[in-house]
Amino acid sequence: MNKSDLIDAMAADAGISKVAAKAALESFTDNVTSALKGGGKVALVGFGTFSVSNRAARTGRNPQTGQTIQIAAKNVAKFKAGAGLSDAVN
Repeated sequence: MNKSDLIDAMAADAGISKVAAKAALESFTDNVTSALKGGGKVALVGFGTFSVSNRAARTGRNPQTGQTIQIAAKNVAKFKAGAGLSDAVN
């Protein structure tokens, strides 16, 4: 399912227009992004938790040349599925 498919499904399920569903989805993604940028996390009980994790700097290897390279530290977004989502999938 891609973004447009999700918008179509949200509009059908909620009985709203596709424009309203698109606005709701964009609002959700913008608010999750803002919370994660600020160092917080977003927990949706039964669905899952979005959080930020710090990945430390490390040494890697270029597979083509075998040369050792330094990979910089960075923050990465994580999602941990909640019990409700895990149960629904299994």
